[in-house]
Amino acid sequence: MSKQHKNFLKQRLHKAVSKTLRTPAASISAVMLTGALMSSPVMAQQVGSIKGKVTTEVAGISVSGVTVTASSNVMPKSRTVTTKADGTYTLPALLPGEYTLTFTSADGTVRETTVEVLLAQASNISIALNKAPEESTEVIYITASKIIRDGNASLTNSLGKDVIAKVPTGQNYRDLLAIIPGVQYSENSVLGPSAGGSGRDNTYGFDGVDLSLPMFGNLASEPSTHDIGSVTIDRGGAKAINFNRSGGLAINTLSKSGTNEFHGNVKYQIQPKSLYADKDDSTGIQYDTNKTWITTSVSGPIIQDELFFYASYFRPEVDRPNIENGRGPVKDYNSTRDEYYGKLTWAPTDELLLNVSYRTSDREDKGDSVGAYDADSTSVGAIVGQDIFTLDGSYLISDETVLTFQYNTFEYESAGSPDNLLPEISPRIGDSLDLNNLDGLGLFNVPKFDSDNLAYDSAAALPLIQQYGYIDADGVLVAGGSVGVGSTINNQDFSRTSFQVQLDHEMELGNSSHKLHFGVQWKENEEVLSRLSNGWGSISFIGGETPDDYEGTVPVYYQATVQQMSLESASGDVVPAITSSSESLNIEINDEITHGDFTYNLGVMFSNDILYGQGLKKNSSNLSGYEIADGHKYKMYELDFLDMIQPRLGITWNYSEGNTVFANFSSYNPEATSLARAASWARNSQQTMKVFFDEAGNYISDQAAAGSSGKFFEDDLEARRTDEITIGLTKALSNELLLRTHVRQRKAFHAWEDTWNGSRTYDYDGPFGGVPENIAAKGLYIEDLDLWRDEVGGSSYVIAELDGSENTYYEWSIEGEYVGDNSYLNVSYVWSHYYGNYDQDITSGASDGNLFIGSSNLADGIGRQLWDGKYGTLNGDKPHVLKALGYYTTDWDADIGFNFVFQSGDVWEAWDGSLYGYSSSTIRYAEKAGSRREASHWQLDLSYAQRFQLTDELVLNFNADIYNIFDKQTGYNYDPYVSNTTFGEARNLINPRRVQLSVSLDF
Repeated sequence: MSKQHKNFLKQRLHKAVSKTLRTPAASISAVMLTGALMSSPVMAQQVGSIKGKVTTEVAGISVSGVTVTASSNVMPKSRTVTTKADGTYTLPALLPGEYTLTFTSADGTVRETTVEVLLAQASNISIALNKAPEESTEVIYITASKIIRDGNASLTNSLGKDVIAKVPTGQNYRDLLAIIPGVQYSENSVLGPSAGGSGRDNTYGFDGVDLSLPMFGNLASEPSTHDIGSVTIDRGGAKAINFNRSGGLAINTLSKSGTNEFHGNVKYQIQPKSLYADKDDSTGIQYDTNKTWITTSVSGPIIQDELFFYASYFRPEVDRPNIENGRGPVKDYNSTRDEYYGKLTWAPTDELLLNVSYRTSDREDKGDSVGAYDADSTSVGAIVGQDIFTLDGSYLISDETVLTFQYNTFEYESAGSPDNLLPEISPRIGDSLDLNNLDGLGLFNVPKFDSDNLAYDSAAALPLIQQYGYIDADGVLVAGGSVGVGSTINNQDFSRTSFQVQLDHEMELGNSSHKLHFGVQWKENEEVLSRLSNGWGSISFIGGETPDDYEGTVPVYYQATVQQMSLESASGDVVPAITSSSESLNIEINDEITHGDFTYNLGVMFSNDILYGQGLKKNSSNLSGYEIADGHKYKMYELDFLDMIQPRLGITWNYSEGNTVFANFSSYNPEATSLARAASWARNSQQTMKVFFDEAGNYISDQAAAGSSGKFFEDDLEARRTDEITIGLTKALSNELLLRTHVRQRKAFHAWEDTWNGSRTYDYDGPFGGVPENIAAKGLYIEDLDLWRDEVGGSSYVIAELDGSENTYYEWSIEGEYVGDNSYLNVSYVWSHYYGNYDQDITSGASDGNLFIGSSNLADGIGRQLWDGKYGTLNGDKPHVLKALGYYTTDWDADIGFNFVFQSGDVWEAWDGSLYGYSSSTIRYAEKAGSRREASHWQLDLSYAQRFQLTDELVLNFNADIYNIFDKQTGYNYDPYVSNTTFGEARNLINPRRVQLSVSLDF
């Protein structure tokens, strides 16, 4: 549509509204402020809705039977309902987008307005009818409020396509979190941000599909943002709707859909190393990575007004030159991903709407790692594939009843793989090593000179050093390093299948209205793990020394470290991959009751979780209840419905138009856990084997390296739980400006961890006093564990509830949102305090990774128990978080956007194992948790987008995004190890200033 045509229509709209409001006999009151400000989460994850009320103060005008029709280019067919006796109406199951809302009175008068429907929100549009105009068929346009936000007890934010497109964001799903109000800014690549709980308890949805990595709770972040049309996030105050069990934040997005018009887009983005600021770290090295992105999409109708399609392609590529090492040039790093997406939207009838979509992505990384003294051939990379399928639909049984469903699958297959593979090498116990081809058998660690060690055969080592060592720039023979190929192939394949069905029904009982919701969800999570060796894995020259735990008499000259799954038996069999799984069944019942100015929410969710391991089967005649059964799937532990009852209670008082006071209580049982694998008996079969050889390379013997094994569970464990209380209010200052404030408390209980069965019986006096007497009095977690182990083996560690585990989070938040004709602004401030004794996010020296939930270093031995200084301020405590984002559309067809954040630094404490008599200091605190704080950080991101209308149908766009414009490279992730020379120094810096440039063509 031409600019002149748009201006003409705007003038006509203005005239119609002005004439209407000036005519006493036909005045229309746009009583829309309250409704547009007050929205509530709706019944289905992938849709929104419109609700409201038609009122009048004129006798003879009926508010019942008014026809209300919602039409949009994103909906193949319009949705129509009629108002009830009291004038209320609901238009459910609408795809997010811009809608024209048409009210047709019994006298034929037509009133129209436009409204934006957001994901998982109900836009409330109410009008007041007065006497009809003389020309009853005249279309009267109503100016609606521009703000559509929650005014009830849920802490929900929804952002539409304009905000996502015009505010500076990155290309990956994870980048969306930077623009969510009230959520901390984070540059972690794995662990999610903290928003009132552990980052590992967040949940992430894409088209309603849970992208949280099974077993670990982190985000599998391959999906890109270019397909996302809207996003919604729940930070708290959940109802018993949409199966929210998150102990942190829950985010969901909706992809774009086709329309009745054909559209296409081709976009090229680049972030060259020349537009990256220098690093502030000690290296002073110039940033040397080039990034490019290619994006294309096409959409349109297959059947007019019935069947739409949307398809896209996305290709990010990263190139980085690797620095030449001591052995010479090494291959450069390259990462390339190809992502395809397709979606169909079908409305075979006015009552039925279906969506089906499929996304597939494949990424290959090469040259990711080459050691400083290693041959180029030893480089490793990764292969990652991701597939997401979803089928969802809604059926309007009647104006009062709607049925929704969704079936989806998620598959994430990852392989850390050497760039060079040896498929022809199949190691077997008893085989000999070909000493003439050590660099062709796996990763050979070149020996070093050790003339001072009399037990070491230096004469035998010299020819190996001469053959596999290297000559440096000074012409000196250098020992050490490695040659051959990367040693290990790590395959982790994750999958999730989910099906849910929900029924919503509205009804009137006396003077109250009820919105009844019923939902059932079934979900299965699975991980298939195999660790294989490339050839013989890692081969080392021992030189006649005695390896640890070696009991033979023949001198060992070579040792191969091989994954057990790679070793063939004499018959050619190998150990199968470890399959770990869990099932969840969730049932939710919710009733939203409106009586006068009050809305009451009464809901409850019941959950049932079952963890399945591998390697045992039931045997009632054994004391343990099990017997060994390699490869057999067994029920490891179950939490039934009575163990996980999660009430959701709320009240909202709409004391005047657009103004509310609300309170809410919600209880959550987080689903994320690693125990299906961490405690599985199959871990006994996934061992690392040490294979020993003599001077001639002949096999001597083998033994398993120390490792983890299966674990039993303490009886009658309480499910992990988070309880939350929220009190707040909303205030409408105009139809463009909304304020909201709240206070919130969250408390988490009943943490599970693997710990030594006798942990409560430790007798030591550490810097924090050792085991408290009341805990020591409880004794063993499992009294008969030794007898059980005599039957089936397993670990001396058990899965237990850590005594007295408890975390508390307090929050005060204030948020303002302004929506203008050509501008948007959201400003939020959060004060918070997070403290307790169970820090799920810092359980290793490098916690930004996929770490086990419930089977970490925490509670592993003396110094790592909850009573060892763990009570204090916890990771994720950033008392002050100020965020502001927005955009402005200029008169010259340009968009200027910004995103600003200021936040306090995180907390840390000193770690010192020597205080407990250990050399390892990992999470052995030398002072109370959170005794120190990192530096605060602020940054500003800017974007500028310029449009050029080449023809009526062709638009050329130029974009520039500048991230961290003032180059605030704040340090974080401080080194807590007292024994390190870098103690107290930041191990990471916020990314430097960088510029992304893009050009695109829209048609």
